[in-house]
Amino acid sequence: MDGRINNGGKREGAGRKPKDAEQKLIERLDALIDKEEAIEILKNKMHDGDMRALQLYFNYRYGKPKESVELSSEGFNLNFRDLVKFD
Repeated sequence: MDGRINNGGKREGAGRKPKDAEQKLIERLDALIDKEEAIEILKNKMHDGDMRALQLYFNYRYGKPKESVELSSEGFNLNFRDLVKFD
């Protein structure tokens, strides 16, 4: 062995937290933060031209735009029709 321990696989505490833990965190935050005040602050930042605040609003209100990937075959000699089977 090379002396490494726990270098992959399942680890304690890794991964997404259980839904109940997430709900408890939301409840704690709701008890500390006035959501109407938070919305007012977001509105003020948007009016001041804060692009990150504006982006946050649009992402939650309308969703993120779909990302596209530009493919280039430069340097490759591939025919994409050969890769996809047509019946």
